[in-house]
Amino acid sequence: MRLPVRAIVRLVIGPLLIGLAVAALAPAAATPAAQERVIVAFGDSLTAGLGVPVGQTYPALLAERLKREGYDYRVINAGVSGDTTAGGLRRVDWALRAKPDVVIVELGVNDAFRGQKLVGVRANLEQIVARFQAAGARVLIAGMRLPPNYGDRYADDFFRLYEDVARTRNAPLMPFFLDGVGAVAQLNQADGIHPTAEGYAIVVERLWPYLEPLLQR
Repeated sequence: MRLPVRAIVRLVIGPLLIGLAVAALAPAAATPAAQERVIVAFGDSLTAGLGVPVGQTYPALLAERLKREGYDYRVINAGVSGDTTAGGLRRVDWALRAKPDVVIVELGVNDAFRGQKLVGVRANLEQIVARFQAAGARVLIAGMRLPPNYGDRYADDFFRLYEDVARTRNAPLMPFFLDGVGAVAQLNQADGIHPTAEGYAIVVERLWPYLEPLLQR
């Protein structure tokens, strides 16, 4: 049986128009979930938490503080014991795989313990900060101090290099990462260098005012 042309058109085009109408009325597909926000704690043994359980390191305690304050961030502990600014510079690409929103850079004291020339330490630190910033991360620099037995001139210049890098890179600076903890015997382990769990709790408390302006809800 041969159908009229109009009937053929109705049979072919009709279902197509209905399908288009249904598609137009259907709710839009769900958008992908927002990418989680990440903070990378980038440093040496003071960040890694040498000598304390994983749950008592400063990055772990910071994660708890963020949750209490209503901030939805995952904190990655990217601390490597014994690391220097040169070693940190080599690890930047690895850390960037996490696509961090915020990076806390705590490095440099191991360079000084080895008597490295500070011009090189500063150059490495500046490059580390610059590369994280270029990837879109907000960077908080955590400064360090040296014991007086390293010589006043060297210790003073070391302390100031963090200010110089922060000013050059327009990055916020926590002047002394171990503020309130360094040289306090009961807050440090037997080596007198690495904080106890109680010491790290104070580190997070002192760090918070510098970090919170970089966070988003």
